Amino acid sequence: MKMRAVPGARLAHLPQVQRMDPAVRRDIEVVSSILPFKVNNYVLDELIDWDRAPHDPIYRLTFPDRAMLPEAVFGEVAELIDREAPRAELRGAVHRARSQLNPHPGDQLQANVPQAGTESLLGLQHKYRETVLVFPGQGQTCHAYCGYCFRWAQFIGVAELKQAVPGPETALAYLAGHHEVSDVLFTGGDPMIMSTDRLRGYLAPLLEPRFAHIRNIRVGTKALSYWPYRFTTDDDAADLLRLLEQATAAGRHVAVMAHFSHVRELETAACREAIRRIRDTGAVIRAQAPLVRHVNDDPAVWAEMWRTMTSLGVAPYYMFVERDTGASQYFELPLHRAMAIYREALSSVSGLERTARGPVMSASPGKVVVDGTARVAGQDVFCLRFLQARDPRWVGRPFFAKHDEHAVWFDDLKPAFDEPWFWQSDPPRQGS
Repeated sequence: MKMRAVPGARLAHLPQVQRMDPAVRRDIEVVSSILPFKVNNYVLDELIDWDRAPHDPIYRLTFPDRAMLPEAVFGEVAELIDREAPRAELRGAVHRARSQLNPHPGDQLQANVPQAGTESLLGLQHKYRETVLVFPGQGQTCHAYCGYCFRWAQFIGVAELKQAVPGPETALAYLAGHHEVSDVLFTGGDPMIMSTDRLRGYLAPLLEPRFAHIRNIRVGTKALSYWPYRFTTDDDAADLLRLLEQATAAGRHVAVMAHFSHVRELETAACREAIRRIRDTGAVIRAQAPLVRHVNDDPAVWAEMWRTMTSLGVAPYYMFVERDTGASQYFELPLHRAMAIYREALSSVSGLERTARGPVMSASPGKVVVDGTARVAGQDVFCLRFLQARDPRWVGRPFFAKHDEHAVWFDDLKPAFDEPWFWQSDPPRQGS
């Protein structure tokens, strides 16, 4: 099967969408002029239940909805489209709208990009001591886009917002000089959209003796969900599997960091065959996704996902909290509700199926997990801790936030007992 991609500008013209309410089609046109959207024939034909659209969860995941934008933003852009405003005027409104949607959350560009002298190494992130993220320039798109993507700014064609290295040289030079790094995560976008030859240029050098300190190679991808044929029938699928096998044979732990948002993505024969073939290379598959409204805000969905993953040999890894960017107002849930969904799902599965950590927020200081609520010194609090942090000394250290039933993200929380966050008086050590 060959992939046929449908970009956001053409979504309203799909035959399946033409049968829907005209207001839905107009909303698609307006929202997709601001936020990036793309689907393909596999998503359209195998994953979306069109008898349930627009309420189908995979439709909600991949198609625009009016509520994804603040009403004032939607109204301004809709008015310009309706009156066929000059292109420059529309572009200006779209640019202003995007700037309001927090295109780079968590201090990604301000705090995570490493330096080489006075030069910022754009396309690399080194937030945690052991792990470097690499954004291959040829992998900064996806087979289809998730509406909740926290890296949506990668896909809108604005150079100053895009994270990418033009080739492997920058990453390899940086990694060669940083022996504290044990893990490399190729991310995007989706590195699996690259040809195998392109991917080999990044991955194969890490198998050389000079990179013996790199123990773990991760590749973040949604391909198992949106285009599993990447591992089965694509022209270079067999070559890709050989590359993974070569890496595991060289003694590296290779992890395909899959992204499953709903159990339906795991149910197709194509996905299951792709999982089997990846596992046959010796690579492991770990799965993560955010907990979001309209798609998977139901403990039964997560419990069934975790059961299915485990039966297929995929390790549940993270349940994330929707990040404060892009269409977050449409997808976000209060933290207390996220915690309740996680705990109910966890209590419904066996011990082997309880490996996903959550709910987790990738905030500026680190990955913060909400362990629960408690009453401490007469105050209702969220119990929190760092699973990963800018300073390794912070990892695992519990701390408390005032309970707030309206909080949806870490920045909404206030320290309990009117004390500052502990890291505010214990800043990260240089080079930690």
